[in-house]
Amino acid sequence: MSPLHAPAAATSSTDRNPDDAQSMRPFIAALAQRGELLRVGEPVDPQFEISAWLAQLAEGPAVQFDNVTGHAQPAIGNLLNSVERIALGLGISRTDMQQRIVSAIEHGIAPQRVTHGACQETVIHTPDLRREVPAPLFFPGETGPYITAGVIFTRDSRTGKGNVSFARVKLLDGNRGMVGIAPNHHLAVMAREAKARGETLPIAVTVGNHPAVLIAAALYLRLGDDELDCAGALLGEPVRTVACKTIPLDVPAACEWVLEGTLDIDEQHDEKLVSEFHGMYEPYGSGPVATFHCLTRRHDALIQIIEPGYYPEHTLIGGVAIAAGLARTLRAVAIPVREVAVGHGGCGRLNAVVSLSTHRAGDAQKAMFALWGSVNLIKNITVVDDDVDPWNASQVEWAVATRMRPDRDMLVIPGGRTDRSEPIKQDGVATKLGLNATRRACDRPDWTRAVPPPDVMETVAQRIAAHLDADRLGAGQPTANR
Repeated sequence: MSPLHAPAAATSSTDRNPDDAQSMRPFIAALAQRGELLRVGEPVDPQFEISAWLAQLAEGPAVQFDNVTGHAQPAIGNLLNSVERIALGLGISRTDMQQRIVSAIEHGIAPQRVTHGACQETVIHTPDLRREVPAPLFFPGETGPYITAGVIFTRDSRTGKGNVSFARVKLLDGNRGMVGIAPNHHLAVMAREAKARGETLPIAVTVGNHPAVLIAAALYLRLGDDELDCAGALLGEPVRTVACKTIPLDVPAACEWVLEGTLDIDEQHDEKLVSEFHGMYEPYGSGPVATFHCLTRRHDALIQIIEPGYYPEHTLIGGVAIAAGLARTLRAVAIPVREVAVGHGGCGRLNAVVSLSTHRAGDAQKAMFALWGSVNLIKNITVVDDDVDPWNASQVEWAVATRMRPDRDMLVIPGGRTDRSEPIKQDGVATKLGLNATRRACDRPDWTRAVPPPDVMETVAQRIAAHLDADRLGAGQPTANR
């Protein structure tokens, strides 16, 4: 069996382009070195087969498809399918990640324009999107292929304020694509404002970005706050950007693909059913259409694919970003929060777990109302003590089982506002549930956990890690092609 190596494209392009430290390619190379990248050399059909690979390896290695039927460019998916993988992509420890994201929101670094960008090595005017872009058809209930890892850039011509966000792009005929945004999405708000001024809104859809750009794009910020500043803070330096060829926008110079176009809020396409983070289809109705005048890409571009629906990369990119924003919200109202988790089990949107440090009576309920008021989709909230890892579902379940009294510690709020993707909404509202699973002195005289001494646990943990590393090196890397 041949050992797994980093993609040749990543190695050669990194050598050629000094700005590639800000691309996704060093991260892909790091995954390869760790044995967490599977290269598929056999032909793979973008209609359902790519989706089937990613779905069945949803919690496993990243997967690179070197031979996508009908296309010259390879595809890659499952890059950020765990909290630990996201932390690795950001170059941050898992325990420090949330605070780093919060700090990035508060202390952004503005981008820096450069003259040349690898993302513009190939230029195609008036592109036929379905011919040029290896976007998959994921599920039988959907009616066309989607770009799912598209980060959309725009800027208000009047105020000069930028916006960076996620939205799926459904490839239509020729150079047109439907952009899947809700009416309250900041991109939709900016498109309506542009229309009121007699303008169409310029947008650039970038695909294949550094993880810092992906997480920043998923943040829930105020309209006018530029997520690219947050990405710079996560990188520790300004995001290097390049001017688009046909529209007055800048995009990350080191991304893989760029679609340059304009969004007309008045031209709508009936989207019908679309897969959502909760794993089912939602009837979203229509979405605005963009016309893309230009496509640029690296000469050896990889297209990143995020498996939509209830799969961990889709849920966790949003969940990690939302959780950081919620932690910031709680600190702003003096809640002693240690960490907030919005994990895969709750679809990365619907359930939140709040870990509190030393707290007083009423703090758990205060935290619940603060989160419900901050993000409409948050439905179920569990509050735990700081000895419980909020990202660890087993620990949270244990806290609920051993510390919560249902007659005392459940808070049910009917008629709470929610969003269109809530799976069981009624007339735009859903019932909210809060669980207080924190320790109470009145329940037990002693809450001491029965575990071995901390110093012995640490010593043995180091020995276990050494054994696992030795076993991994002795066994060799996973196979590259199947």
